[in-house]
Amino acid sequence: MDYGTLRGIFTVLIFVLFIIIVLWAYHKNRKSSFDEVANSIFDDDKNNNVNNDKQETNNNV
Repeated sequence: MDYGTLRGIFTVLIFVLFIIIVLWAYHKNRKSSFDEVANSIFDDDKNNNVNNDKQETNNNV
């Protein structure tokens, strides 16, 4: 095998891996999981607002 053949095989393997990742990411079963993760930032924001209502004091002064 020469260098060009190895590069061709490597390119095909990378392309197949890319196709597998794209199919995995856009599969119907992953949508609910991705939606949950995408909306988790808003859930954290709601929890932080409850704790931010209290006035902070600086006891080090």
